[in-house]
Amino acid sequence: MSDVTLASHAAVRPARKGVSRGALSRLGLGAGLAWLGLAGATALLPEAGDFERTQDFAAIAGVIGFAIAAATLLGLRSSGLARRLRYGAPWLVALALFFLVWELVTAKYQRLPMPFFPPPQAILEVFLDDGARLADSVWHSLLLLVVGYAVGATLGFVLGVAVGWSVLVGYWAHPILRFVGPLPATAWLPIAFFIFPSSWSASTALIALATAFPVTVLTWSGIASVNKGFYDVARTLGAKQSFLILRVAIPAALPHVFVGLFMGLSGSFAVLVVAEMLGVKSGLGWYLQWAQGWAAYANMYAALIVMAVLCSSLITGLFRLRAYLLSWQKGLVQW
Repeated sequence: MSDVTLASHAAVRPARKGVSRGALSRLGLGAGLAWLGLAGATALLPEAGDFERTQDFAAIAGVIGFAIAAATLLGLRSSGLARRLRYGAPWLVALALFFLVWELVTAKYQRLPMPFFPPPQAILEVFLDDGARLADSVWHSLLLLVVGYAVGATLGFVLGVAVGWSVLVGYWAHPILRFVGPLPATAWLPIAFFIFPSSWSASTALIALATAFPVTVLTWSGIASVNKGFYDVARTLGAKQSFLILRVAIPAALPHVFVGLFMGLSGSFAVLVVAEMLGVKSGLGWYLQWAQGWAAYANMYAALIVMAVLCSSLITGLFRLRAYLLSWQKGLVQW
């Protein structure tokens, strides 16, 4: 490499480093100022109504603003924190502006009608004052979801492997899957509540049904699409049928299986809410129905926020499980 090239690289590096730090500083401080502006507007502007948690919401926004500003200054010396701030700063600004607009059009000027559109501090009030009931609903929903999802995923996986591997099983199971699978699980509500002895067991069965169909179909597809050459090589080395299924077919089909698991999780969440509205005495679906019955729209929105966070957390956990189990396929799986 020539001396001119080395000199040009040496001149470019500090400039790039300085620009990145300046951009990080502007983005981080802008996000901090946005949250501090939200805190000031919430605390100082007069309200069109009477909301008990206004000052609490303003204090939380102020703490977030100061924390972002402090993290920005620390991030200038920490590469890991700097990358997180650089990536998240636009979203932090957008969230602060969203809450500010929400605050202005509801609590301050009431451009949106109450009680259908409560302000942010009303949602905060639900979490602070009704948190115990909401947490109990989350626990019951999570228990019901985990049991139903585990049963459905297990049955769907076993059936999918059997259909994909055995021509005989596929002959009998394929018409049933084509007839039963496309029907929404909620369509079986009357039959489920008649067959099963309790609403909890009926809801578990419906969640399992919503999970089992996509897992079965995608597992079946994964098993059927395994390269036949893999089996030939394994047989040449003396592999038995159990080895071909457990060590060749299933590992090669796992990417398809996880697609089915993701689809089953979203479907089971939808069935969970509907099932909990019919017969159970606790859960997020029950909580939503109770809030609608009392026109407690702030409670309803709080439950929806909790459901979104819960579903996102479960999907994140499933992604991490997929990354762990499919680490040997890293670079091949792109979703």
